[in-house]
Amino acid sequence: MALQQDPLKLDSMLCFAVYAAGHAFTRFYKPRLDGLGLTYPQYLVFLVLWEADGLTVKGLGDKLFLDSGTITPLVKRLEGRGLVRRERDENDERQVRVFLTTEGRALREKALAIPLAVGAALDGEREAIDTLRDGLHRLRERLDGDLGV
Repeated sequence: MALQQDPLKLDSMLCFAVYAAGHAFTRFYKPRLDGLGLTYPQYLVFLVLWEADGLTVKGLGDKLFLDSGTITPLVKRLEGRGLVRRERDENDERQVRVFLTTEGRALREKALAIPLAVGAALDGEREAIDTLRDGLHRLRERLDGDLGV
């Protein structure tokens, strides 16, 4: 018979393992993103825009699970640096679309080194990492569903 683990022991908490791994990723990414002049949230904005340029601020927030109050200042800072531009949607003036500038598109080439560095750091763990990532996506969906989000 297996001993039951204390449910309030820090090392038994999945949420803490995810939190700690998130911090480790942030520490890993920081020097690489500093070289691009980006914060991690700004990098995430670019990842989305490199896939689908011209999203609305709301669409961008939906992809990143962030509200417009968080996305708007990020986008404004990037616009101030000439990496993106904002335009009112021609069909719905209430919507603002975010587009990459030439400089923002060019940043993609420099950013390619980041996932390559992650892949090198996780060498030999590709299948386990893919399984973990997919499991975390399912967990987030389930938790969001339980919260009615």
